[in-house]
Amino acid sequence: MEFRQLGRSGLKVPALSFGTGTFGGGTEFFRAWGASDVAEATRLVSICLEAGVNLFDTADVYSAGLSEEILGKAVEGRRHDVLISTKTSFRMGKGPNDVGSSRHHLIQACEASLRRLGTDYIDIYHLHGFDALTPVEEVLSTLHQLIERGKVRYVACSNFSGWHVMKSLAAADRYGWPRYVGHQVYYSLIGREYEWELMPLGLDQGVGALVWSPLGWGRLTGKIRRGRPLPLGSRLHQTAENGPPVADEHLYRVVDALEQVARETEKSVPQVALNWLLRRPTISTVIIGARNEDQLRQNLAAEAWSLSLSQIAVLDRASEQTAIYPYWHQWQFAERNPLPVPH
Repeated sequence: MEFRQLGRSGLKVPALSFGTGTFGGGTEFFRAWGASDVAEATRLVSICLEAGVNLFDTADVYSAGLSEEILGKAVEGRRHDVLISTKTSFRMGKGPNDVGSSRHHLIQACEASLRRLGTDYIDIYHLHGFDALTPVEEVLSTLHQLIERGKVRYVACSNFSGWHVMKSLAAADRYGWPRYVGHQVYYSLIGREYEWELMPLGLDQGVGALVWSPLGWGRLTGKIRRGRPLPLGSRLHQTAENGPPVADEHLYRVVDALEQVARETEKSVPQVALNWLLRRPTISTVIIGARNEDQLRQNLAAEAWSLSLSQIAVLDRASEQTAIYPYWHQWQFAERNPLPVPH
């Protein structure tokens, strides 16, 4: 397994990491993802470690904390062999302060995550979303305190806009607080908006991408094809409205190209989709998920080979999207505003 720097930090993370949203199935939404119990989760963690994958991503909101609890039990006795990433900011209770990134909620949420995980430190602590009602100075000074107290090693963000990231980084630089070294983002062959602003920002500011839902919310598993009904077991039946939107024709165009490349490489459609992501700029790690051992082994096999330049070009053309302003205008002046990837 290849290891990469997490942004402009000294921490190395595996090119593939494992997302534990499938652990627990504690709510109707997350049961559509999966419902691994402690025994199955422990087995999946072991398979990951055997393959060199030692980063496990979760969040307090996943199955209302059950994912963290199960992950903690699955890594029990081998905590020093793994990196744990978790997230907070989304609502975790009915009270007015049980949500957001205030000092009150961040300290409370971090302590609760530590208890559920059964550990005394979190390797990468993410803000799951931007809190526009809390000053960034309050947020970052609190994260600084958590690092100084040894409860958190590195800080990152997730689902931020470009100005959210830059405002935070500017405040961190101004006061000497820790910078976000990672940004957990949605990025896939059917969702390339990350390239428009967040990827150039990541290159310029040293913020590594941790990619969530690299298979487009379950649409690039190889089971969805033109002219066929949605498979009965697809989580899209329960979760499509909560995931990234994509037009059917765009999806089918990308799937057609994936199938072409899959035949050429003798790989599966999801393996090709994951490998394409691993070759993009700023990508520190691609977070894969799995409901069972077979899915996990299939996804792990996406890393140890490379697509050819011509195959990447086929996928790039099929997945190209019309950019919104100001990006379509900026791309006309690439001579002075170079693009991280061709458009």
